[in-house]
Parts: sequence; structure tokens; C-alpha cells
Amino acid sequence: MRLLALDTATEACTVALWLDGEVLERFEPGSQHSERILPMVDALLAEAGLVLTQLDALAFGRGPGSFTGLRIGAGVTQGLAFGADLPVVPVSSLAALAQGQGASKVLAAFDARMQQVYWGAYVRNAQGMMEVQGAEGVFAPLAIPIPEGADWHGAGPGWDAYHVSLLSLLGPHLANWQHGCLPRARHVAELGVAGYRAGQTLVAEAALPIYIRDDVAIKQSKS
Repeated sequence: MRLLALDTATEACTVALWLDGEVLERFEPGSQHSERILPMVDALLAEAGLVLTQLDALAFGRGPGSFTGLRIGAGVTQGLAFGADLPVVPVSSLAALAQGQGASKVLAAFDARMQQVYWGAYVRNAQGMMEVQGAEGVFAPLAIPIPEGADWHGAGPGWDAYHVSLLSLLGPHLANWQHGCLPRARHVAELGVAGYRAGQTLVAEAALPIYIRDDVAIKQSKS
């Protein structure tokens, strides 16, 4: 199977090609995702000697994360998929972060600004893929849902920003936490291939970002 994956949800701009289990990847921290993402895609395809129409699908980090970054990633994915008539697999950017950790239980967190984190608890299944426990959400660091059990591993920019609060709340449940972790497209690709095989594909125009914070605001306004 041949699949192109990308993620622009955080300060990392990252693209990967899954080629029957082998992975080519570009990973660049920093800003200016809109200027870098397409040249990175072109460079990977050139390295593999492929064009988009020779792929089976695209996968993209659908969020949560930076609003601007998510719009860039979704827009690029829509354009590429539409032009090449390819199906799209949406992948949680938090799940991709968790997928890249060498742990079976991961508490993934992005800095959501406004003293909040995007949060999700993930457990690795028998196939090696991370599955969310409950639902992803946006919370104040001291108001996150307490996970069941122990030996959880913390990762993500939310931990970097709010580890003091998170450790004070989660200490008995936590084995450790890792500084400086960002989602990588190779892990979007792993989850994307699993999603493709499970039939979790969308047409190009349905490849939309998931912001979470907007969803919460809508729900609160209706209550």
C-alpha cells in the first residue's frame, strides 16, 4: 500500500510516505507551514519516484491543535486528494503523538493556550495502534479527567507547558513524562493505514479539521 501522510497541528510541519511498510519522512519544527508543506510533499514524492495518482490514499492530522495549522493541513489534503481522486483518512493528531511513544498507555496533551490543554488518553491495542479511552477534550490542566489505573506515560507540548499542574494531579497514575514530543507524519501514516484497511475513508471535500474547542463552545451555548 502507498499512502501520503501529513500533520500541521503543532509547531512541527511533517510529511511521510508509507510504501508497503517502509517510511520516508520529512520533519521540520518551526512556523510557516503554509510555505513549507507542499515543497516537502513534492520532495518526498520525487525521492520515491512517484506521483500522487500512484498512491492509494492520503492521511492527515485532523486535530486538535493550532487553528491555523489545522486549516492549512486540511486545505492541502483536500486539494491533493481532489486533484488525484484519492480517498482520505482523518487521524487524530493527539493519537499520532501517542502512537510515537514507546509506551502502551499514553496521556497526550497539546497546549491549547488560554491556560488549557487539548487532552486524550490512549491505550495500544493488540495490533499496536493507539485507541482513545473516552473522548478527546479541552481542559484546564487541573480539571482533566483522572485516568483509571497507573503506569501512564505523559507526552506533548501540553506537558511541557503545564507539567507542574499535571504532575500534581496525576502523580499516582503516572510512570513518567517525556519532554519535547511532537506528532510525526510517520505515525499519522501508521494510523492512517489501519484506518484505510478498516474502511474509515472520506472523500476529499469531507476532510475537515476537528478543533474541539469550537465543539465545546457550541455545546455550552446550547445548554
